[in-house]
Order: sequence, then structure tokens, then C-alpha cells
Amino acid sequence: MEIIQFLQSQYRLIITLLVLLSFPLFQSASVRILAKVTRGKIDEHRQFRAELLLKIIVAIILFCALLVFWGIELKGLLVVGSSLFAVAGVALFAGWSLLSNLTSFLIMFVQNDYKVGTWVRVIDGANFMEGRIVEMGLMNVMLRHVDGHKIVYPNNLFVTRPVLVLNDEPQKPKVIAPKRTLGPKNKS
Repeated sequence: MEIIQFLQSQYRLIITLLVLLSFPLFQSASVRILAKVTRGKIDEHRQFRAELLLKIIVAIILFCALLVFWGIELKGLLVVGSSLFAVAGVALFAGWSLLSNLTSFLIMFVQNDYKVGTWVRVIDGANFMEGRIVEMGLMNVMLRHVDGHKIVYPNNLFVTRPVLVLNDEPQKPKVIAPKRTLGPKNKS
């Protein structure tokens, strides 16, 4: 009888503990479902990022469910969420801000046109940069040029500039010998 009274008086705490203990099960189940859905369709780097994003979403959903279960209204959380959405909107239009780079990372995450290992040419006006994508980070994309040089390109520029996805590795630029003119050498 005492156990039933204890369970009735502490049911919120018990359910919270059950949700916290089952949290790893929810995450592993969601990762397994994602793996079945995306099997062979995306590279392992993008798969890792998708799993991380999915784990964060599962944690947020369980946290919100626990808040509702404990009787906490989500009106304040909705205000915070809409404020964050407005900040993300401003970040899309900001030129060189950190938020712009982070938001561009999320856009690149969803976009499947290029991934690590892809050869690309970023066109910037009359100039261009080309290389193989080595890393796609939160703030920038790292390219490896044909000559071996590293190019660090900000995410916001990578998203806003035209990017050509190359089928093959570009050729090294040929070094053109300086022109020689006929006639006497100038002695300066």
C-alpha cells in the first residue's frame, strides 16, 4: 500500500526518470531509421551531420514534452523560438556576420549539390577559385587547389556566389614563358 501511495505522489518524477533513461533508446532508434532511409544516398560526412541534427531535434522534442508534462506553458518558449527565427532571418541578409556564416552552413547542409571530395569552381565576378572540397565547417569551406594550396572560403560567400560542380579534376595551369623580343638587350 505504501508503494502505491509513493508512486501516486511522485508520478511526475518517475515518468521524468523513465524519459531520461529511455532518451538514448529514442536517439539510437532515430539514427537507425535515418540510416535505413539514407542508405547509400549521402556520404559519411553528411550522414554524421544529419545524425547530429536528428539527435538535437529528438532532445528538443523530449524536453518540450517533459515541460508540458510538468505543467509549464510553452508560450514563453514560443516567444524565444520566434525571436531566434527572426535573428536567423536577419542573418541571411547580413553580409559578414557570424550568424550569416552559420545560417549558410545550415543551407549547405540541406543542399546536396556538393560534398566533401567534390571539385568545384567558385565564380566571383571576373575571377574564380577552384579546388576540391576538403572540409565543410560551421564558418567556412576549405578547398584544396590543384597546386596543393588551401583556400578558406566563408560559407556565406560560398552560398551566394555561383558554384560550378566540376566533373573532373582541373588541369594545373601552364606556366607561360615570358616573351622575348628580337634586337639588342637593354642595359639598364
